[in-house]
Amino acid sequence: MHPLPAGLYSAAAVRELDRRAIERFDLPGYELMTRAGHATLNALRQRWPETRSIVVLCGPGNNGGDGYVVARIARAQGLRVHVVAITDPSSLAGDALRAHDEFVAAGGQLERWHAEFVRTGDVIVDAIFGTGLTRDVTGLAADCIHAINAASRPVVAVDIPSGLQADSGHVLGCAVRADLTVTFIGRKVGCYLGAGPDHAGQIVFDDLDVPLGTYEGPQPTLGLLDESVVQAALPARGRTAHKGRHGHVLVIGGAAGMGGAVHLAATAALRAGAGLVTVAAHPQSLGALVARPELMSLAVDGASAMERGLGRATILALGPGLGQSPWAKEIFDAALAAQKPVVVDADALNLLALNPRKCERWVLTPHPGEAARLLGVTADDIQRDRLAAAAALQQRYGGVVVLKGAGTIVQAQAHGGWLCDRGNPGMAVAGMGDVLTGVIAGIAAQCGDLALAARAGVFVHACAGDRAAMTGERGMLATEVIEQVRACVNPR
Repeated sequence: MHPLPAGLYSAAAVRELDRRAIERFDLPGYELMTRAGHATLNALRQRWPETRSIVVLCGPGNNGGDGYVVARIARAQGLRVHVVAITDPSSLAGDALRAHDEFVAAGGQLERWHAEFVRTGDVIVDAIFGTGLTRDVTGLAADCIHAINAASRPVVAVDIPSGLQADSGHVLGCAVRADLTVTFIGRKVGCYLGAGPDHAGQIVFDDLDVPLGTYEGPQPTLGLLDESVVQAALPARGRTAHKGRHGHVLVIGGAAGMGGAVHLAATAALRAGAGLVTVAAHPQSLGALVARPELMSLAVDGASAMERGLGRATILALGPGLGQSPWAKEIFDAALAAQKPVVVDADALNLLALNPRKCERWVLTPHPGEAARLLGVTADDIQRDRLAAAAALQQRYGGVVVLKGAGTIVQAQAHGGWLCDRGNPGMAVAGMGDVLTGVIAGIAAQCGDLALAARAGVFVHACAGDRAAMTGERGMLATEVIEQVRACVNPR
């Protein structure tokens, strides 16, 4: 096994990588299939070392061929192997047919499908469909997938869970819910987007030892965020550093009765390392700041009251607890008119949806519902193809787009972006978006680069959530994530 590469690839790009490995470097396709079979079985046995028997479901095409190779190698290693062909083996061709024939020649037998078949082994191997699937799963294949998901057995998906669209993570009718996905040559975008994280489980990558030159052709669709982005955005501070060198964040929001949101965002900005943080909020909400004496405050009963704060600010964080009242609209317009870099979240996004405009000096941080309002579609449309949604948002509104959710996407240009695979379901609670807004603003105040700050902020926020979840995901609070931010912006 090899470390995960830096990019996530489309199905078409991976097919091109396969072609380059075969044609440019004279690697026979069946050799790659054999290596894939070994990689799958090795990962299976490492995850479940007590395995004594496996069930392998083989479909058409090369994914099914991978399954026959897994079955043959497993038999040779002394495991009990049960194999069902989802399609008539006589329809196989090329390397997949060879894999089937070698399995049979080695003494392997195909068994008839029945509803309880998947319960005859310790582990199920899903080799039904690969990355080429483009239409909804029906018939026997659908029956098999439903049976796999109901079997209460560990499941390994070969390359990608069957039924998962390889480029969007959209479920094509039904899809296998795997505990482990072993993927080859290039990691598939669909395992990280949409429903992908719920279906792929743990992802293990193997490059099948293809030459490095294989990757000189097709480019990944998305980069994957890692610790290097924090180091790039937040280099070590000099011994003569002072607060004035690390930026001044002005958090704007906190309508009457909604002071908690600005408190969370402002505290997160402090924990991310901003030198100074001021909260501009409705006078009735400033009481929420008493518990954090490091924060400065500005009572704002109208736009004119913000002028001093706007003049001093390095960057604005606009939207936490803002509301959509006439007061909120006045404050929103004044903040954007200040021509400052700005992180836009929450109700500020809803106000933007009412009066769309394009700007290059902002970071927009919508969740799927807010993204839907910004694009005039449904949240389901957003989730069906999150990559396309992020690109559409960036094209329409400019700047940097952070499309939040499982597999948060950071898009700073029309083509290409970054994905974060960190974070956990415990972060789906009130206030977590406010924390992200503060973290991004706090980092941007220090580094001065909105795109870099967005990437680093998303990664820091997700890692802080994972640290907070070490004692359990359920019941996690946004304030607990804030307390982990400091450790994440000071990586060892």
